This record gives sequence, structure tokens and C-alpha cells, in this order.
Amino acid sequence: MTQLAYRQLITLEPGKRSGHPCIRGLRITVYDVLSYLAAGMTAEEILADFPMLTLADIQACLSYAADRERQLVLLAA
Repeated sequence: MTQLAYRQLITLEPGKRSGHPCIRGLRITVYDVLSYLAAGMTAEEILADFPMLTLADIQACLSYAADRERQLVLLAA
């Protein structure tokens, strides 16, 4: 997923979830999805628990995190 593609799915709204990045304006944050993956849940398990999400949403969370990590490394250099 390209940077532009995840930007269409990840939203930032100051009044929602304290301004943390959410998926498509839902109240599910990127952090929530990454935490579930880090805890060992599969994408299929996440999708079963949150039927409003899509595989593209999960991939967008991963792309967002990768891009953010890349930006942090560039700033530290």
C-alpha cells in the first residue's frame, strides 16, 4: 500500500479518540489494530471481531506505522 493509499483510510480528528489516528473515521485507532497484531491476533481474527474493518484497513495501519517509523529515523539522523 502506498503512502497516498493509507492516507485515504487513516484519519485524524481532534475530537475523536483524543486525536489519535483512526481508521476511516471509525473509533478504532491504528494503535488498537497494531496492538492486536502484536498480541498475536491474525488479520482474519481482527476482521471477525470487527466486521466494519477490511483487510485494506489493516494494511493501511501497517503502512502508516512503517511510514511513521521511517520519518522518525530521518529526523534522528
